[in-house]
This record gives sequence, C-alpha cells and structure tokens, in this order.
Amino acid sequence: MIDVLVVDDDAQVARINAAYVAKVRDFRVNCVAHSAGEALAALETHPVDLILLDHYLPDGTGLQLVADLRRRGLLTDVIMVTAARDVATVQAAMRHGALQYLVKPFTFAGLRSKLESYAALHRTFADGGQAEQSEVDRIFGALGAANAGPAELPKGHSTATADRVRSVLRSADAPLSAQDVALQAGLSRQTAQRYLKLLERAGRVRLSLKYGETGRPEHRYDWV
Repeated sequence: MIDVLVVDDDAQVARINAAYVAKVRDFRVNCVAHSAGEALAALETHPVDLILLDHYLPDGTGLQLVADLRRRGLLTDVIMVTAARDVATVQAAMRHGALQYLVKPFTFAGLRSKLESYAALHRTFADGGQAEQSEVDRIFGALGAANAGPAELPKGHSTATADRVRSVLRSADAPLSAQDVALQAGLSRQTAQRYLKLLERAGRVRLSLKYGETGRPEHRYDWV
C-alpha cells in the first residue's frame, strides 16, 4: 500500500481529498493535517510515501514546507494540490521537486489519474536494478502521462470505453488477452484490441507474450 498524508488548511476540503484517495486502489490515507506544523508533527510519528500538499497554509506555504522537509533529510514525494495557479509558484514547485501539480477545483478522475501514474512510478522504483535509456524515458514520462485527458484521445475514441478497459486491467490479478478484456468490458475483441494498443503506446499498458506449445504467441496486457 502507498501511505498518503493529506495537507489542506480547509478541514472539509481535506476530508474530501482523503475520501478521494481512499477510493483509489493501493492507496490509503495515513493522516490528515491542516498546517505545516501539523504536517511535520504527523511525519515524525507516521512516515508516508506521498504528501498531497496545499500551497496556502496558515503558518507558511506548501513550498516552504517542502524546503523544510528536504533540509531535514525527508525525501517524501509530493504532489501539489492547490488553487495557486501563477506560473511562478508552478515553476517553484518543479524546482522544489514536486512530482505533480493539480489545480483546484478538480474532479476525482483528475486526482485518480495523478495517483495511478504515481503508483506506476512507485512500483518501478521499488523494483530497483539498472535502467536502459528506454526505461529511463518511461520513468520520466510516467507522471506526465497523468496529464493525458479526454481531449488527447485520437478522433473516434471514447473516454468511457478507455475507462472500461482501464478498469478491467487494474482489477486483474494477472495479464489478460484482448479477448479476456473484451469479455469483461463488454466490448468486441477488435474494439478492445484498438484501445489496448492505444494505452500501450501511451505507456499505461505493458505488453507481454505468452508462448504455447504450437502456433503464434498470445499477446497479454497488464496495467502499469
């Protein structure tokens, strides 16, 4: 599980954000804080993997908190979740090492895409080992892929259908064939295949081959 600290000065907003996080597979909210001081105190007793961090806090800014964390040697990952949308703040967030930046107000789908991309990156780092250039490119592109929205789907593709394919793959315990995905998503095999190829090109789906005793190997897909 990926443990999350939600930091927002508005208690109601913090509760909503925490509820959103709890709905995403493999994530759980470890604690909630409403100020930089509360966040630091929480991290001392409850270390987490990821902080969802507001910028406007009663005792400073989110970026000041990130800088303080780094001075203390805490390398906890950060996704900014804030109404601050001026370019200077966004640029500063990048330079402070924030992995993503989500502007309020946002939808559950918007946050979910950021978290799912973070989860893929988290799994990649957990595997360790050496990385070829292609793997490095995939790591650096993983969080950027979270920005892909409905408008970026090619003409003739449906966001709802892509979500159905995504949901089937994320809930699977093992890689699936295009036929498996089609049956579980209620689609034709051709449609499932088309969306699987699209998601593979976007780096969201991993393709592997299953070899049988005879014939061509079967293409298998799983969510990354």
